[in-house]
Amino acid sequence: MNLSGATVNALDVYRYAHQSLDPIFSPRSVAVIGATEREDSVGRTILWNLITNTFGGTIYPVNLKRKNVLGIKAYPTVFDVPDEIDLAVIVTPAPTVPVVIHQCVQKGVLGAIVISAGFKEIGEKGAALERQILAEARLGKMRIIGPNCLGVMSPVTGLNATFAAAMARPGNVGFISQSGALCTAILDWSFRENVGFSHFVSIGSMLDVSWGDLIYYLGNDPRTESIVIYMETIGDARWFLSAAREVALTKPIIVIKPGRTEAAAKAAASHTGSLTGSDEVLRAAFRRVGVLRVETIADLFNMAEILDKQPRPSGDRLTIVTNAGGPGVLATDALISSGGRLAPLSDETMAGLNEFLPAHWSHNNPIDILGDASPERYAKTLELIARDPSSDGLLVILTPQAMTDPTHTAEELKGYGQSLSKPLLASWMGGADTATGQSILNQAGIPTFQYPDTAARLFNYMWRFSYRLKALYETPEFPEEESEEHNPSQAEEIIIKARQAGRTILTEYESKRILESYRIPTVDTRLANTEEEAVAEAEAIGYPVVLKLNSETITHKTDVGGVKLNLADQDEVCEAFQDIAAAVIGKASPDDFQGVTVQPMLDLSDGYELIIGSSTDPQFGPVLLFGTGGTMVEIFKDRELALPALNTTLARRMMERTKIYKALLGVRGREPVDLDELEKLLVRFSFLVVEQRRIKEIDINPLLASADRLVALDARVVLHDPDTQEEDLPKLAIHPYPVKHVGSWRLKDGTFVNIRPIRPEDEPLMIRFHEGLSEHSVYMRYFQALKLSQRVAHERLTRICFIDYDRELVLVAVRRAPGPEIAGVARLSKMYVSDAAEFAVLIKDDYQGQGLGSELLERLIQAARDEPDISRLVAYMLAENEGMKNIVKRYDFELEYDDKILKAELSVDIG
Repeated sequence: MNLSGATVNALDVYRYAHQSLDPIFSPRSVAVIGATEREDSVGRTILWNLITNTFGGTIYPVNLKRKNVLGIKAYPTVFDVPDEIDLAVIVTPAPTVPVVIHQCVQKGVLGAIVISAGFKEIGEKGAALERQILAEARLGKMRIIGPNCLGVMSPVTGLNATFAAAMARPGNVGFISQSGALCTAILDWSFRENVGFSHFVSIGSMLDVSWGDLIYYLGNDPRTESIVIYMETIGDARWFLSAAREVALTKPIIVIKPGRTEAAAKAAASHTGSLTGSDEVLRAAFRRVGVLRVETIADLFNMAEILDKQPRPSGDRLTIVTNAGGPGVLATDALISSGGRLAPLSDETMAGLNEFLPAHWSHNNPIDILGDASPERYAKTLELIARDPSSDGLLVILTPQAMTDPTHTAEELKGYGQSLSKPLLASWMGGADTATGQSILNQAGIPTFQYPDTAARLFNYMWRFSYRLKALYETPEFPEEESEEHNPSQAEEIIIKARQAGRTILTEYESKRILESYRIPTVDTRLANTEEEAVAEAEAIGYPVVLKLNSETITHKTDVGGVKLNLADQDEVCEAFQDIAAAVIGKASPDDFQGVTVQPMLDLSDGYELIIGSSTDPQFGPVLLFGTGGTMVEIFKDRELALPALNTTLARRMMERTKIYKALLGVRGREPVDLDELEKLLVRFSFLVVEQRRIKEIDINPLLASADRLVALDARVVLHDPDTQEEDLPKLAIHPYPVKHVGSWRLKDGTFVNIRPIRPEDEPLMIRFHEGLSEHSVYMRYFQALKLSQRVAHERLTRICFIDYDRELVLVAVRRAPGPEIAGVARLSKMYVSDAAEFAVLIKDDYQGQGLGSELLERLIQAARDEPDISRLVAYMLAENEGMKNIVKRYDFELEYDDKILKAELSVDIG
């Protein structure tokens, strides 16, 4: 909210502004601390770059020993600079930087770029310096980029606060790199390829400003149309995912991350724990938040160009037009080998092509229109196939043959650059003969490549990106029967008892009871402590049965545990039980004996063996796994990973990426598995992982899946060490939908509303909500008159409805009958580097005076009290806003007037 009532960011008119990085990227004044005239020094180069570019602000060299540097008056310290300083660029030795930052904070500087090296990269001594710097910066709410970085460029404003040799060209790509050396290489490459940037950032060690901060900033920057990232380490994974998940809805985020590693986790006690690895989890995390990962630097910028110029495909089917068979085959191989498909040609398209193409055309896709293809033949073919609904994208290939006119053909096709509803790519092969045609197509918005296999591979990136964004926009559904019927307290009780006994591995019987508490069906499993009990349970179940030993001590210290005995009669049960009991008594204390499970031996021939599990990743916390199960699970490794919590869409996408998925649809006469039920089971399993944070690893292997049943045959749960404190348990990478804030309430007139956190699919309801606001209500809330078109813009509402529940809580009060309608909205937003949170409440005119505003504020206050890092609630409102003034007075807010603005503050720290 802009408290002055001045310009409101068109992308963010309903959200409180994130901590501004404008002092770094759009400073009015810059101090270079450590500026010098020494040739080839960093301090001289940075000052020279600031002077010689089009930066229009004031520059202050700071040098203890010189009166001026490069002809500009210099000052001994920032305290001696007579004017305000927005940005400090620091190039002094590492040990001096904490003092310099302290001085800058005292001066009121809000942004700093620490170029200097010699920090955590050299060990604990450097890490201690970083902690001092951060502590000083927090005192003044200063934001810092670096240390150990190249610096920052904003080509569109002329700011070059780097020691690079040249200034980047202006453009619409926001580039962030963790490697300063790579920045200079990318800069050289960009000049050759004529790529321009809105911002060019070397992020360094990410002491303060990190990926998430920059993604948010560039996401709100109207000059940035795509964000490309060279990443070496992810840093604060939760913050990165939070920012990317929100911004990717409106701007492509494209990442290249080298250093793929083998599985980082050591062999674990469960199947799942041994199957996950850091890079595999990273891919799953990128998928979840809509980030596109590419393999080469060229692809990084090619995709930025393509996604800017062309519409996103709705599927993976590509139609190829070529005047030579070989290049079409190359494109096909590249397409199919990386997951795409050739689009089938409809009967109508075939008939149309037959009308004007030579008799010997390929009659298939790729569409070979032969080497004598004229520009008109190319254009007519493209126009026809573009209408085929079976095609999701188009690739036109031209090879320079004797009868070919590359330039004229490009002129014929350029009109299709922006007129089609599906992406159009081109490959004009050759050198000088095709250069003019390539230029014509590129200028017309048709990305053109030297080689057709490159274009086909990039199309695959496009549809994958489009595919994951579709899932990103969807949200978990929490039907009452799903959220109320599971019994987390039962699972918690089992875990508490195991912890009290000092155990970290649950018995199979306990593990299955935990699954049952989340309505995950398990095979009938009985527990027997004596021979007589085993026989009785076996007879009750019906032979044949399976006996298993369940004992943590035996499982880990002998070879006895987990043995399955397929027993058909009573005598065999007795004999097996005696053998197991004797082994326990002979090799361990009888106190370690926790019984034998008895369960029926099922026929597996009519179903599929699946595995569902979760283990903990050091960066991303709990990670889910789904795939082919059974005894060969580690060999086949047919699995996919995902971050919890899931919704049914995410669960289906997870399944679709496995090889077993096609079999689940029904093959070789088998009936298909009920995939809707399997989706719901995966969702409930994800709830289990989200809610039972004491679980370190869990797997169901196998889960028997057939047309008529889903049943867990085996289960294993591993807990975190009993001594692990609650605050030390791994956090979820993505905050789940906060079900605890769901509840009902009745207005004064008796109307019932459902009060719950906002969800992405609430966008249509939010449009109708704003349509029902009077001009007075809008002015009272936003301090100015905002057009309805501004308030209901899709780009805006997407970001309002699709929030990170870890940073913000937005409650909507939805009238239940006669149809859903939002009556009021309340927002609670954590403030950066502060113990405060800002709030705002807006009630639709038809529902004002019904007590809803007070009820929503009451719930926000309680939510704030539940957050350990929030001690104060703050709101700003117009002094004439009598409705909100009356509400905050009821809760004893302290009121402070500043001209026409009223600040209301309440302490919620009750501990």
